[in-house]
Amino acid sequence: MQTLANWDGGPGPWILFFPLIWAVVVIGAVTFLRRTVWRGRGGPWRPMDGARPAGDSPLAVLGRRFASGEIDEDEYWRRLSVLEEQFGRIDKGGAA
Repeated sequence: MQTLANWDGGPGPWILFFPLIWAVVVIGAVTFLRRTVWRGRGGPWRPMDGARPAGDSPLAVLGRRFASGEIDEDEYWRRLSVLEEQFGRIDKGGAA
């Protein structure tokens, strides 16, 4: 009876490693692409319109609008209190 472990003309047990080798190649290629090529694209679930940079917090936007004169001091403090209620206590440095 011929089995995979029989070395007399059969493929031998090493034939079982081919699916594992292909799995490693595919997983390696996907990992490589995710870490390099696909990293900057953001994927299909994130919009690419660039409306707001990722590091731009609501406090930074509020501070910039106050500094540029778009809103006055009363409006700044009113909106800051709303942000504190929504996101929790905010330190003087602007970090949550």
